[in-house]
Amino acid sequence: MNPTILSVDDSPANLLTIAAMLEDQYDVRISTSGREALELVAQVNPALILLDVMMPDMDGFETCKQLKKIEGFENIPIIFLTALSTPEDEVKCFEAGGADFVSKPCNPTVLRARIKTHIQLKQHLDIVQSLAMRDRLTSLYNRRCFDERINKDWRACQRAHLPLSVLLIDIDHFKSFNDTYGHQKGDECLRTVAQAILGQMRRGHDMAARYGGEEFVCLLPNADASSAFLMAERIRQAIKALAIPHASSNADYVITASIGLASESDFQNKSYVQLLKLADERLYEAKRQGRNRICSSS
Repeated sequence: MNPTILSVDDSPANLLTIAAMLEDQYDVRISTSGREALELVAQVNPALILLDVMMPDMDGFETCKQLKKIEGFENIPIIFLTALSTPEDEVKCFEAGGADFVSKPCNPTVLRARIKTHIQLKQHLDIVQSLAMRDRLTSLYNRRCFDERINKDWRACQRAHLPLSVLLIDIDHFKSFNDTYGHQKGDECLRTVAQAILGQMRRGHDMAARYGGEEFVCLLPNADASSAFLMAERIRQAIKALAIPHASSNADYVITASIGLASESDFQNKSYVQLLKLADERLYEAKRQGRNRICSSS
């Protein structure tokens, strides 16, 4: 599938010219104004944006600034197409957030080369960022990524008046498992448990991450306490069903997990830090009660 490019220009003739230059290598979508581009970008999900500078109502500089404010699209490369050629104009392009600029009338060879370069740079950046967000051992999201995500989901659920739930999951007696079977088996256990947890994430916006050591965390936007409890029970059963022997556990003869559940729907004067603290307290209570169980009440 060819990468998608969003071309923004108030001149239909210019849009047709650009499309003719690029349509053999790219899926070119068009917009005739900055405001329309702001509405289209989420639908089109472009790999790159070509943006005219001189447009009525909202010029290219302001359009670029507004595009960079849209969550999830901050890193889309934007190439300005401009007849302006002074050093001051070039500086304005970069200050507005542009990745590059090409002078009008566009040389097809130059434009293709600039587009190819910036799409490749973006693809490499995406790979690096993806690796930075993943836990090396389990391939789940890491703690850093989770911390960023819960902050965003907390604010989004607060705005939309939707509940947000968190599950803290701890493998029971994991230290004794390592002592009994060795760290290589311990790593295999963590990877297997991680995949069992991930297998229960059935909604696209749910998130599973490695929280640290033998602890995992699940973030469940728009899930109330009862829905989160059902998810937690599926996870608990899925981990036990792995039937990984654990002779030194006093919770069972196989690997099991304790789960602390916290849910919030009233965000007034609260923070996600309190939600995590409550989940941690409930995890501790699940352990105190004998492990291999879910605790969702104080």
